[in-house]
Amino acid sequence: MTANLVERAHEIADSVLFPAALEVDRTGRVPETHWQTMATAGLYGIAAPAEAGGPGLSLPQIIEILETMAGGCLATAFTWVQHHGMLAALTSSDNHALRAEFIPGLISGSLRGGVAYAGAVPVPPRMRAVRVSGGWRLSGHAPFVSGWGIIDVIQISAGDLDTGDIVAGLVVAEPQPGITSVTAQPLFVADASQTVALEVDGLVIPDDRIVSRTARADFMANQNFGSRLNATLPIGLVRRCTRLLDEADEPDAAAALHTQAAAVRERLDAGLADSDALLRARADGCELATRATAALVAACGGPSLLRSSRAQLLARCALFTVVAASRPELKRSLIERFSRPSV
Repeated sequence: MTANLVERAHEIADSVLFPAALEVDRTGRVPETHWQTMATAGLYGIAAPAEAGGPGLSLPQIIEILETMAGGCLATAFTWVQHHGMLAALTSSDNHALRAEFIPGLISGSLRGGVAYAGAVPVPPRMRAVRVSGGWRLSGHAPFVSGWGIIDVIQISAGDLDTGDIVAGLVVAEPQPGITSVTAQPLFVADASQTVALEVDGLVIPDDRIVSRTARADFMANQNFGSRLNATLPIGLVRRCTRLLDEADEPDAAAALHTQAAAVRERLDAGLADSDALLRARADGCELATRATAALVAACGGPSLLRSSRAQLLARCALFTVVAASRPELKRSLIERFSRPSV
């Protein structure tokens, strides 16, 4: 079963996602059939352990699937990868009734999830939580929320102003009392992720919809898993570039990039217990993706400038990974890498 999921991911990435990636980029829309195909294949439940009804994949198998899908269509993969962050959080929640209500649908793909946690990360938080009778009232700003109009439910995280704890709860991903504005954020690539900015003022999440309340230090430590998942995006692009470089009769370049990607993957895995090391490895991956896509553009020559070129799309996708799900430490590391002398 688990091996079949990995094989199915490769098949979908190669036969469904990648052939349609240029059209998805042009239209700014992921076909509904993409999501249905992934759900039918069982790819929505890959982050769920066996005891929660999931396939019980090992982390390397999850990483293999995510990298593969990212190399198929970044807009699709970026929207879908956040589902797994939410699913992983819910499977470890102490709210057993909430788990029973949502996990089966999230595993099957009949429910699609997303996350909005960036507002809880800064100090002071952009998204604030105040305890009220029977729940929590949220106010603030979530600058980049992907999948609006695609996902069904979203996990919003906010900082408790009294204790500094991070509160996370589930809400339906649609306009409702307390969500005062939903503003589209047009992106130069992966616009099909349907990313919006949310303004929240008085959004009440009742206790029966609370996923977790954790100390800030524990919340930040737990972000390593989600950060590792996001790190699959640039490595997935490198994987696709190596295949296209082989097709362009550049096997040496392809082999060199393949070896470098394997080394970055090892550093990412080692960084799961060390957030600083993980962020450095993520920077390695982003830098490698920009170099890999630049090599592909060079190999393809002048036609890479055409909007119909797969190389130019991958190059723009590599720039997306430089800032997607970033942190100040990651930003600083990348600035230093890209500005240092090459000799």
